[in-house]
Amino acid sequence: MSGFGAHLVKEDIVSYVALGDSFTEGMSDPYPDSDTVPNGRYRGWADRLAEHLADHVAEVRYANLAVRGKLVGQIVDEQLPRAVELAPDLVTLCAGGNDIIRPGSDPDAVASVFEGAVRELSRTGAHVVVFTGFDTNWQPVMRHMRGKIATYNMNVRAVADTYGCDVVDLWSMRILDDQRAWSWDRLHLSSEGHRRMALRVAEVLGVPVEGDWNEPWPPVAARPWRAARQDDLYWAREFLVPWIGRRLTGRSSGDNVRPKRPVLEPLRRN
Repeated sequence: MSGFGAHLVKEDIVSYVALGDSFTEGMSDPYPDSDTVPNGRYRGWADRLAEHLADHVAEVRYANLAVRGKLVGQIVDEQLPRAVELAPDLVTLCAGGNDIIRPGSDPDAVASVFEGAVRELSRTGAHVVVFTGFDTNWQPVMRHMRGKIATYNMNVRAVADTYGCDVVDLWSMRILDDQRAWSWDRLHLSSEGHRRMALRVAEVLGVPVEGDWNEPWPPVAARPWRAARQDDLYWAREFLVPWIGRRLTGRSSGDNVRPKRPVLEPLRRN
């Protein structure tokens, strides 16, 4: 467990910057007023973590630079310089997932770019938290990617050891093997998944919170085989085919999307 939680209670002001892609942007976890905000507005585990931090200090200054669809190189080019400039106390960095799921990607090469980002963040004196990739064993269509993800995860752990980062091990979070942890697209966490993720990151940091990220899911009846296959077909039509189309045309879901919190500003609960 990290010593950041013990450090936290001694401070009046704590600054936190979140870097990454859709996972950190918070997609599929909308705020209640999201329908009234252009392009939608997402909460996500990072916003929830900032709220947990705010339970222990007078002021949390929070920026979230994450943008959906970003590759690790884009995060380095577009988000890292701003994070270094902001010089926060705490940084979370989850990157590489969009690279790894692309056909032909090399997890070792992706990890090399990731290491460069961690090196720069570490030089600022910030407390850095990194994340492994999820285990896709529960997802039939993406199960074949487990080997690449596992290789990348070992690289991430090696980088964390080198630079003294905390690691949130998503691979070992078996509670996320349940479909209720995921949104309809099977790639982004549901609101409940994001809530549990925030509790898990707080635990790694040693920040006291109410609630247990590993609380068992309530029992639920198994879906009939035919209904499950219909769900698979719906997912392929509504998500997989458009995703492939964007890859073939060089487009991204993050095109023309700006970071939701580009500057460090006091957290105001919604």
